[in-house]
Amino acid sequence: MSELTHLDDDGRARMVDVGGKPVTRRVAIAEGRLDTTAEVVALVRSDGLKKADVLPTARIAGISAAKRTSELIPLAHIVPLDAVSIDFGFEESAVTIRATATTTGRTGVEMEALTAVAVAGLTLHDMVKAVDPAAQLGGIRLVEKRGGKRGVWRADDAASPETPATDAAGTRRAIVLVASTRAAAGTADDTTGPVIVGWLGSRGFDAAAPRVVADADIADALRSAVDEQPAVILTTGGTGVSPTDRTPEATHAVLDRELPGVAEAIRTAGRSATPTAALSRALAGVAGRTVVVNLPGSRGGVADGLAVLDELLPHLVDQVAGGDHAGRPIAGAVGDEPVGESERMEHGGAPHA
Repeated sequence: MSELTHLDDDGRARMVDVGGKPVTRRVAIAEGRLDTTAEVVALVRSDGLKKADVLPTARIAGISAAKRTSELIPLAHIVPLDAVSIDFGFEESAVTIRATATTTGRTGVEMEALTAVAVAGLTLHDMVKAVDPAAQLGGIRLVEKRGGKRGVWRADDAASPETPATDAAGTRRAIVLVASTRAAAGTADDTTGPVIVGWLGSRGFDAAAPRVVADADIADALRSAVDEQPAVILTTGGTGVSPTDRTPEATHAVLDRELPGVAEAIRTAGRSATPTAALSRALAGVAGRTVVVNLPGSRGGVADGLAVLDELLPHLVDQVAGGDHAGRPIAGAVGDEPVGESERMEHGGAPHA
């Protein structure tokens, strides 16, 4: 068992000196739940309680608490938070709470995430107690933290800190996310996701059908995908400058390390055919042992991006997994379905949602 770092040699409480630690991007995710009645859950979902705006109020309370953690927890450091997000879910007789805190600093943000969950849950309890005074807040726990010397720690696989991103047969898993509000609503066809899935399959990755979500839902979808620990996550769409384009922000929130060279190589490939490719804000990086790359939303942009990844992805995935695969170019940008110039210009070649 590791020694208690908050006690000195004489057993007295102390604040840990983190001055010698490296500055890294650190992420902590915590969760909890308010067990109540099905009636209360229905009222919360429909905003039918007399104390209105239940979830927005609880969310703001949790975010505010995270920012004041060092005032509430005596030995916690003052942490410059990059972001705090709180999401709620619903079960038949419970409201679930999930907080994600991020910082770029010398110490982690576990306590900030846990405090956010606790205060958001207490606020929920306060707002439902008139209907259900027996509601119980519990299950508050740290589920994941990233950054620092340990890299990635997850509660569900704490007994096995290095979880391979492969299935039982050794096939490397991949997830494709499509950010398109129109495609998610069924008013437009997804023309890029299937191409990416086919390209991955032809290169030895096990990729199921693409997951199509509205732009507003890409952050939740990306967090869920990272939680599954695949070898690769490729997104398409939402990388431009439209007010609804949110993929880069969602990606930045889950990355432990960015790979700016990969993103720039994809932009450079696109600019050779379409100058507006320079408007792409796409990111690439590593979340735990998962490689995450944003691709544009047009078929031409996807073709350019996959051509770049053809030369990089095998080596990159092996390096992240702890190996040193030499990698080699493989002919063909999109497998058996090449994209011609006419298709590239169909969407102007520019990144879009």
